[in-house]
Parts: sequence; structure tokens; C-alpha cells
Amino acid sequence: MSKASYWQRGETLDYKNTGSSTIEANTVVELTGRVGIAGTDIAPGAEGDLHVCGVFEFDKTGTNEIAFGQPVYFDKTGITDAANNGETSGSKIAYTPAGFAAKAAAAGDAKVLVKIG
Repeated sequence: MSKASYWQRGETLDYKNTGSSTIEANTVVELTGRVGIAGTDIAPGAEGDLHVCGVFEFDKTGTNEIAFGQPVYFDKTGITDAANNGETSGSKIAYTPAGFAAKAAAAGDAKVLVKIG
């Protein structure tokens, strides 16, 4: 039987900035299959806090209404209800799952609340 030992709550995780520029606090960081939000500035080569759960306000880039609880995606600019850019050829781009809408957003809303994690 496999066992595991409790490590931490997991609301924030240590994240190493492997890039060449500082990740500013509140920047959306794309991970494999999800997003996190930088809790502080993270210098190149340094570790910092990355929020991986919670409710965050994002720019809404999609033009459709988003229902409470609906899965949403990060398109490198903001949040959309579309899982990809809609292309069917080699230019198809899959967007990163961001979580779900923590509150309904109308088609014309500029912001949307998202429960990440």
C-alpha cells in the first residue's frame, strides 16, 4: 500500500522563475493544464509564491456570457469561455484551463471572477 505524508495546505506553492525577466506580482503564470498567480515579484532564478487556488478578477476577453460555474480558459490575454481559438487547421491554439466562473459575467462585461485551482 502506498502512503503519503502531509506537506502543506497548497494554497500557494514555491515557484522558480526560470525566465530571464522578473515575474511581477499578480501576473498570470501558465502551468501544465492550469494557471497560477504570482503572489510577489519573482526575480529570474529566484523562487517566489504562486497562488494556485482562490478567486481572482481577470480581464474578460471572450464576448459570450459566462455562467456561474462554467469552465473558463486563459488565452494569454484574459479569460474566455472558449477552449481554443476556433481554428481547425494547424493554426489551432488550445487555451490553458483557468478554473471556473465564480460569478456569472454578461457578454459585455470587461471583468470576470474566476476560481482557480
